Amino acid sequence: MESLTERAVDVVRLQEMARQIRRDTIRMVAHAGSGHPGGALGAADIFSVLYGHSMSHDPSRPAWADRDRIVLSNGHICAAWYSVLSLCGYLERDELATFRILGSRLQGHPAREKLPELVETSSGPLGQGVPVANGIALAKRLDAQRGRVYCIVGDGELHEGIVWESAMTAAHYGLSNVTLIVSDNGLQIDGPVSRVKNVEPIEAKFESFGWHAVRVDGHDLSALARAFASASADKPTVIVATTVMSKGVPFMENDAAWHGKCPTPEEARRALETLGTAQEYEDFEMPGDDV
Repeated sequence: MESLTERAVDVVRLQEMARQIRRDTIRMVAHAGSGHPGGALGAADIFSVLYGHSMSHDPSRPAWADRDRIVLSNGHICAAWYSVLSLCGYLERDELATFRILGSRLQGHPAREKLPELVETSSGPLGQGVPVANGIALAKRLDAQRGRVYCIVGDGELHEGIVWESAMTAAHYGLSNVTLIVSDNGLQIDGPVSRVKNVEPIEAKFESFGWHAVRVDGHDLSALARAFASASADKPTVIVATTVMSKGVPFMENDAAWHGKCPTPEEARRALETLGTAQEYEDFEMPGDDV
């Protein structure tokens, strides 16, 4: 299969995809009455570039051995991930309306038991995705499989010691097929990361552990694509993507309260009006809801 990184970056299409991811996130969380919209909205551009350009994947073969893998360590932002999976054809669009409903495949944190071909590991405890990504990368090497393992974390998640143990492990084994993406929005549930426990300088810390580190604007689609393409062939890579919590919805942006706050129906309507429609995509059916 042709590497998606060889194609020109279609910024307009990726912008439309990111816009729809944000629309879906608002509608899903509002309909469920619970969820974590802030980080999901902030990571929409990352998901758009990964699935729309940089990753090697094939919706017609979800279990393809040589595919790139995603480990969503900060699983609470999964509304954005479920959205992009539906936009790529891995999920039916209407299934998004079941988000966080008891028994649904689309749980509030990704559950491997529910989606075994899409979810590499169930997530919830922060930091756990990084060692799992290392394990998948090692298995790929042992099985002579192609494909990169992407792991997404939040900057507040860097408080977890297991992240740094895993950083040592990845460097020790020369896991050049690992790319860690830090969505660095400067906020976590208790407020500014710098006040709760400062994690900067992130790039220098990873470099001291033996990683290739790149800082990028997490909302610049072309820059994100270049950053993903710049992954080292000799060592693990970390992409530190500067993002804005709740990006795209001004009254929600840069407010830590939206880490896990559900918008009211009126707030959801305001957010959707601000986001506008994505011409290339349609909203999924939401029974009994006009949002």
